[in-house]
Amino acid sequence: MTDDLLAKAKQRYGDAEIYRVSSESHPVSFENNRLKEVMRRDQAGVALRVISDGKIGFSSTTDPQREDELIDRVGTLSSFGSEAKFEFPEQAAIPQVETYDPAIEAITNEQLIEKGRRLMAAVLDAWPEALCDIRFGRSTAEETVQNSAGVERATRSSSYYAAIGVQLIRGTDMLNVWASHSSHAVFGQETEDRVLGEVLTALDNSKEIADAPKGDVPVLFTPQGVVATLLDPLLSGFSGTNFVTGASPIIGREGEKAVDSRITVADNPLADGASGSRPMDDEGVPCRRVGLIENGVIGEPVFDLQTAGQAGRSSTGSAQRGLASTPRPGVSVVDISPGDAPYARMLADMDDGLIVEGLLGAGQGNELGGDFRANVSLGYRVKNGEIVGRVKDTMISGNVYTVLDNVEEVGDSADWVYGSVRTPALRCRGVEVASGGEGS
Repeated sequence: MTDDLLAKAKQRYGDAEIYRVSSESHPVSFENNRLKEVMRRDQAGVALRVISDGKIGFSSTTDPQREDELIDRVGTLSSFGSEAKFEFPEQAAIPQVETYDPAIEAITNEQLIEKGRRLMAAVLDAWPEALCDIRFGRSTAEETVQNSAGVERATRSSSYYAAIGVQLIRGTDMLNVWASHSSHAVFGQETEDRVLGEVLTALDNSKEIADAPKGDVPVLFTPQGVVATLLDPLLSGFSGTNFVTGASPIIGREGEKAVDSRITVADNPLADGASGSRPMDDEGVPCRRVGLIENGVIGEPVFDLQTAGQAGRSSTGSAQRGLASTPRPGVSVVDISPGDAPYARMLADMDDGLIVEGLLGAGQGNELGGDFRANVSLGYRVKNGEIVGRVKDTMISGNVYTVLDNVEEVGDSADWVYGSVRTPALRCRGVEVASGGEGS
């Protein structure tokens, strides 16, 4: 059924699109070992986009009483808008992917509070001096896209998450560790205990302080470390926005081998279980797997309608947006293929090296060129195949393409990070390690 606002906009401008969203979230949080908040957050609104005299007009509102004001407003704003390089898509078949679990709506705040207290008690039992920040939450959302070309699509999604952060303060030493998991579906105590185990293991590995390694040493990125260090500088090159502005380093390199042949990276919004999975993008275009790197070979960037038109390509079904912003291209679920190396072997084969789990101040350097440079917030020194302690005052830097071309091992299992990235551990060379302390 055609939306009344769309009908009015179509009558005035011919080419029009509406994007409606409503969401409900229930976060429960503990801070410094105490229950901090139990909340409900609601959001609802509509965005109207039109093409008027070849230019894009856009406006939005969260006030249902003022929706008709958008009709005049988008016309006024279109005179200042960008030249439209696209036409609104027609209706097409969309793939099937699970994005909603009705069981999420049955979870009560009291249940989330009890889960948080159970995890906090487990941490404090092992580390009585710890300060715990624990978050549980559930949310549901409905999104509707309709346009003047005939698209009428609605999706319903849900999310469920658990996160544990622990801080230890000993004199001038401050340690922060965290772990989390999220999914579109409810998960049980087994998954919660896995998250807890990750935190407790990190705390155990951090008991001793060790000097950072020197020279050309292997660096083992855990799945969290891969996301913290390598993901942003890699993905920036595959953004359709950076591609059409000439800032992407992959321009002219599609089909060229650029990194180790064991590296395959895809944007896969059809992945089961991911909190970022979806059957269509925020412009109503069907989603599909987009191969960014296939067996070391540069694949394709991700495009929305506008950047695809600017590049002379087709949309990859990768449009993302909020109520207050026009669509932009982005990845939904990053899927990095596993290799054949057990984690125990990856660690045991290191005579001297560094494990990276988290960074502080990531994003320094020429990220568009693939560079990274940041302090290690959580990392460990390895000697003779064993973790000997946590490193401090340590910085790593490098270029993601160089590092991924100097891969020694790819982990044989891929873990979810944030619920929207699935990646194995990677052991690489080509990373510069610098320390402010004395080495051994």
